[in-house]
Amino acid sequence: MRKSLRVAGIATTCAVAGAALYGTGAATADNASARHTAEPQNIGVLVGEIDDYYGAYQDADGVWRSSPDSPYAKDLARVQTKAKKDIRKAAAHGAHGAKGGAHGKKPAIVLDVDDTALLSFDYEKSTNYTYNGATWDAYVKEAKRPAVFGMPELVKYAKGKGVEVFFLTGLSESQREGAVTNLAKAGYDTKLDTKHVFTKNKTAPPAYLSHCATPAKWECTTVQFKEGTRKYIESTGFNIVGSFGDQVSDLAGGYADKTYKLPNPTYFVE
Repeated sequence: MRKSLRVAGIATTCAVAGAALYGTGAATADNASARHTAEPQNIGVLVGEIDDYYGAYQDADGVWRSSPDSPYAKDLARVQTKAKKDIRKAAAHGAHGAKGGAHGKKPAIVLDVDDTALLSFDYEKSTNYTYNGATWDAYVKEAKRPAVFGMPELVKYAKGKGVEVFFLTGLSESQREGAVTNLAKAGYDTKLDTKHVFTKNKTAPPAYLSHCATPAKWECTTVQFKEGTRKYIESTGFNIVGSFGDQVSDLAGGYADKTYKLPNPTYFVE
């Protein structure tokens, strides 16, 4: 489930405050009168901080962009520098999977799409950080998102080291065409067929997700969907040496030697 900045920010603040109170024994049924409260961070201030972090500006067409010299871009570069070193080592010395049995398997990396491969900052700014399924669907199908800084270059680097590249996204099967078109336009020069781009197909889920999805009912969480798909990729003869995502839920569940969390303060996916 995707939560907007407004919901996720307030929920996170309250959760942190609640955890602190619980730890001191203040927030109990017996001493509710002693409970302390904390005002969540002001939304206007938070949005201003996010604008500064992305180096937000509007281009001549009114599209919101992130500056390539922003703190956001610098944080991305640090993650990518580390990832390239790890990819080089994995490619040079062979892949040794965290779950074992990876000898002889071809190394691979897996990338999330939204705000890992393609930047959705214009959508977030244009909607005042409020998610809506219909507007999001239309935005994805426009296929106009720019690449996340440095990620096409990271993919090119990995491919140059003999590493296979896969994309694993929570976008629906009906949004596949928009995503694939956008990835190609944004400079991802790699295979973008159904064997390399995995979407959520809720009407005809793959057999490897049968533990949580059937044609009649989809019950996979984000973690189950992505974990199950990575496990499937590895079963086809690959060892995932790196998994990239902007959400913790993109990366949880294993079946990757290393994980790389890219920054994204604009929404939260459970």
